[in-house]
Amino acid sequence: MPQEPTPHKTSAQTLTIFQGGGEMGALMRDYPWENHPLGHPAQWPQSLKTNIRLLLNSEFPMFIWWSKDLYAFHNDAYLPALGKKHPKALGMAARELWAEIWSNVGGIAEGILAGGKPYYAEGLLLYLERKGFSEETYWTFSYSPAFDDDGREAGVFCACTEVTSTIVGQRRLKSLKDISDAMSQIQTLEQACQMASEVLAQNPQDVPFSQIYLLNADHTKATLFGHSGQVARPLAQEIELQGQTPTPEWPLWQVLQSKSMLLTGNQPGEPQRVPETVAGSQQQQQQQQQQQQQAVILPIFHPGQEQLLGFFVSGVSPKLEYDRDYQNFHELVTGQIATSIASVRARQEARRQQEELENLFEQAPVAICILQGPEHVVELANPGICALWGKKQEDVLGKPLLAALPEVKDQGIKELLDRVFLTGVPYVNSEMEVLLEHNGKLEPIFFSFVYQPMRDAKGTITGVIAVAISVNAQVEARQEIEAMNSELRAINVDLDNFVYSASHDLKAPISNIEGLVDTLVEQLPPETRQQEVIQRVLSMIQTSITRFKRAVADLTEVTKIQRENNEDVAAIDLNDVVADVQLDLENMIQSVGAKVVTAFTPASTVKFSAKNVRSIVYNLFSNALKYRSPERAPVVTIQTQAVPGFLVFSVTDNGLGIEPEARGKIFTMFKRLHDHVEGTGIGLYIVKRIVENAGGRIVVESEAGKGSTFKVYFKQEG
Repeated sequence: MPQEPTPHKTSAQTLTIFQGGGEMGALMRDYPWENHPLGHPAQWPQSLKTNIRLLLNSEFPMFIWWSKDLYAFHNDAYLPALGKKHPKALGMAARELWAEIWSNVGGIAEGILAGGKPYYAEGLLLYLERKGFSEETYWTFSYSPAFDDDGREAGVFCACTEVTSTIVGQRRLKSLKDISDAMSQIQTLEQACQMASEVLAQNPQDVPFSQIYLLNADHTKATLFGHSGQVARPLAQEIELQGQTPTPEWPLWQVLQSKSMLLTGNQPGEPQRVPETVAGSQQQQQQQQQQQQQAVILPIFHPGQEQLLGFFVSGVSPKLEYDRDYQNFHELVTGQIATSIASVRARQEARRQQEELENLFEQAPVAICILQGPEHVVELANPGICALWGKKQEDVLGKPLLAALPEVKDQGIKELLDRVFLTGVPYVNSEMEVLLEHNGKLEPIFFSFVYQPMRDAKGTITGVIAVAISVNAQVEARQEIEAMNSELRAINVDLDNFVYSASHDLKAPISNIEGLVDTLVEQLPPETRQQEVIQRVLSMIQTSITRFKRAVADLTEVTKIQRENNEDVAAIDLNDVVADVQLDLENMIQSVGAKVVTAFTPASTVKFSAKNVRSIVYNLFSNALKYRSPERAPVVTIQTQAVPGFLVFSVTDNGLGIEPEARGKIFTMFKRLHDHVEGTGIGLYIVKRIVENAGGRIVVESEAGKGSTFKVYFKQEG
């Protein structure tokens, strides 16, 4: 049994043998070799001295096992391989030094001493007891004979390098890659977590077992979504996170609070935590082993955020030191799991949104389709669009538009879609006629539609969304209305001609009647003319003739308005027109005690026929005075107001007002609502025709018993 190296004075010859060599050179110089079976270095073969000097001055890990007992010599570069075996390893027999792996390498070394061939190994697995536990290590090395001075095999020379980090790193990278590859087609969180656990189960050296827990919405409970391997403690499907009371499950609540990794159990090489009561039975021993099982718990964060998704629990190999590389591996696995969970949730959310979108499209009251790519492949077609096309969904989905609807090839539809797809500019069309095949024959269908470019997250145009409605009914109704309007215009022309003719043809008979009445009156004896009854009859005849003449005059005015169009148009100041009309009505204003209020905007000029403007103002102003209320003094307010596209001229009174049901009738010919005032009921009709012929409109706001407001909208240019 070699002694522990102690300080020892060496000879000059010994100093030459161990010259240089760093720590091991100094240790060999101070070693009490006279107490070692090999004896004092001065007695060693020259070949041994040469080999020792060679390895001491090499930067590559080397050792020599010398003699049949294989006593160990090594350099500084080899010290990491020894771990806690240094410094006792110097001069120790290899069988004792490496007792834990002698079954692996002993036979090779002894075979070389017996004249066997050199041996080379690459990435050989050896479990070394150099750190207080059986450690998984990998080595690339060569054994070759070391010869004595006579050329006989006297020992074993080894050059070696540890490749544990390389092999373990490759193994861990494979696990990460396999997880990534396995996640591409996963659709649910359960599948993602269980698949990740199953992939990790293929690497039991680094992940003896694994469990993945995901949090609920309020972080009060963690549910098991995936697991692999055998774990000593109970496998909990759910873990409550609301208290700090010790439980047989993993202390996930600590990780929830700290949001950092937690290592549980003894690390390899640490003293075992033995219970106070020494376990004697097999069950107690198994329980003690369970208490020492080591695991790491890592929080799973949403990628790039501080939002906690759950926890990754992984067993820690008892054959490996939990160093920074091991921790990095667990962090990368956790990150990969987080990415997979986020991807699955994103796909689920995208699928949910797609389903909602499709459901919305299916129920939409308008026709919708989504066309993908430059060929406008029908990706989605709701029932509305299929009904317009006269097709079934299964006959159009997945097909280019021209394949689904070949009849539209030469109707400009594809060209419009191409333009939207290439330029990104939406296209809107109203009442476009398209020939579509319905029931085996082409039928004209009228559409109003929008083509909207569809873009991805990067803004690239990927397709076109088409939204359409059938306007066949509207087009047919409009065509019918246009036909009716044409007919009405013809009737109006005939009516205008009739009114024009009647107004002129009736003047002569009325004049003749008036002349005959005058002649009759002249022929009556004076005493007869003085009779009360004759006076009353003559008065009634004259009143009728006057009314008849006034009606003919109004009809003549109507025909003039209907035949005149934009004659004598000039810039007319409404303020001047109102002032002029007010002078004409001054006697009436004074007789009824009316108050007139005016409020004109600075720009109250309209381009209009002067006589027509005066007719409008006179009619509205005089009506406000005529239809006054007997209960109060009349107040007439005349004002102007500019609104977009129009100058509004309004006349407001506090007179009799109009019942709601009568408002739509007051602008018709010969319609009178009050008989106590003379008139033919044609004035407002004339005003309406004048205004509308010039592109404007007239409206009335009124309340019976309170008054009325007539608003004339004069169209303004530019």
